[in-house]
Amino acid sequence: MDLISRLEELERKHEELERELASPELTKDRARLAEVARKHAELQPVVDKFSRYRQTYQDIEAAKELLSTEEDPKEREYLKEEIAREERALEDLEAQLRRLLLPKDEADERDVIVEIRGAAGGDEAKLFAGDLFRMYERYAESKGWSTEILSSSPNEIGGYNEIIFAVKGPGAYRRLKHEAGTHRVQRVPVTESSGRIHTSTATVAVLPEAEEVEVEIDPKDIRIDVFRSSGPGGQSVNTTDSAVRIIHLPTGIVVSCQDEKSQIQNRDRAMRILRSRLLALERRKQEEKTAEERRAQIRRGDRSEKVRTYNFPQNRVTDHRIGKSIHDIQKVMAGDLDFFIDSLLELEQAELLASVE
Repeated sequence: MDLISRLEELERKHEELERELASPELTKDRARLAEVARKHAELQPVVDKFSRYRQTYQDIEAAKELLSTEEDPKEREYLKEEIAREERALEDLEAQLRRLLLPKDEADERDVIVEIRGAAGGDEAKLFAGDLFRMYERYAESKGWSTEILSSSPNEIGGYNEIIFAVKGPGAYRRLKHEAGTHRVQRVPVTESSGRIHTSTATVAVLPEAEEVEVEIDPKDIRIDVFRSSGPGGQSVNTTDSAVRIIHLPTGIVVSCQDEKSQIQNRDRAMRILRSRLLALERRKQEEKTAEERRAQIRRGDRSEKVRTYNFPQNRVTDHRIGKSIHDIQKVMAGDLDFFIDSLLELEQAELLASVE
């Protein structure tokens, strides 16, 4: 189906929904009313844009008809310029319509759960995991989003073996989903006396947060262990069994939370993480991938597998997927990520356009 045919079909659907919204009977079914109103609102921008497209096309045809009969040289020149302007506008409207018709990820507006783990590079990798966490925390703050640490495993020198946190705000998943992967840092570690540059990595996974009603977890499918929480180096930080470990038996997913003093709070946080991991697993199954490919986001964490490199000696951050760099590493680490995120969203959009054309 060509573009115009698809747009005409959507226009007809919009008219049907409009008639249904005007029906007094619809007010008796609140669920259906909400669904019809939602679909009508989703189609409205497409219908409005298509109306402008059609009017612009008609204006061009009318100007061409006038040009065919006009004899005055000045008027002919004016009409030619007007046609050229309108044709450029028509091309722009067509591009906008194609973007509006792109398939949408239903998870784009969701809150997210971000998991960061130190990978290759020992203590330096764990310090870098902490740097990444603070970078995303500052980025979220710049967007007016809130963050909540769900689980953390700090090490003795201020980094993290692992940190899992939620980011809440409109469009959080859409803007953060491409941060998933292996991030590489090149710098002189604070523990390095000879001044040699080390290369280390941390992995980032970004999961859309699942609603409780979306992912049903059979109590028979989980095992819950409680234990005493511990701090960096294994020292005890709690004298009660408040830490919680949940094992999802069908998938083998294990989630541990010990940040809160309350066992109930740790259990609730662990269940949030588990639901989001199970939702991510289901999404990948729907995309005809195997369960093991949940780890594809972060691969193995090897130094050679990276989505972005943070080179401190050269004051440069490079995103390898788009081949673009910023020569202001402190600005990036302070949470200024829009240059990369916007470029990655543009790449996603271009790939989607190519797939539907």
